[in-house]
Amino acid sequence: MKASNILPAEFHSFYKPYMDKLGDMVLIEGLKTNLKESLEFFDKIPVEKHGYCYQEDKWTIKDVIQHMIDVERVFAYRALRFSRGDQTNLPGFDENDYAKTAEAINRSWESLMSEFEMVRKSNILLFESFSDEKLTLAGTANNGIMTVRALGFVIIGHCQHHLRVLEERYLQDYSSSSSL
Repeated sequence: MKASNILPAEFHSFYKPYMDKLGDMVLIEGLKTNLKESLEFFDKIPVEKHGYCYQEDKWTIKDVIQHMIDVERVFAYRALRFSRGDQTNLPGFDENDYAKTAEAINRSWESLMSEFEMVRKSNILLFESFSDEKLTLAGTANNGIMTVRALGFVIIGHCQHHLRVLEERYLQDYSSSSSL
């Protein structure tokens, strides 16, 4: 199944920019490739930039990575619930409240990298466990319909979005980042 096969009715319009950039990406292959590319990108971020934010009211690089981890967990949880036929309208969450309380700045870089990798590997196994039928099941989150398969692709698109943000706004003076 390719991202280009996902219909607009399978995800909230908020996620369209993420989906539009995925083209003919295949879900499991995309999750794996995105993990590899993300870890390579993170590995090139200079140590002195880990706590950096480009503007006073913005997140640090560590905050952005913690956000990516948190959101991936939330989306995977939604996918699990929907794959099991749960029709409960799941609540949204405030990403800024999460960032304020996560205390990412107090975490070691190694722990963030390890958590990012383990969460993604766990989610690869989760999505591999879904049958074609389960991938098409839908549920409601934050008052918007989402299919299980759309959530998998949104995980990738969300990650790619934040890698671009890091590259363009946080690391523009460093040649260590790759073109995303």
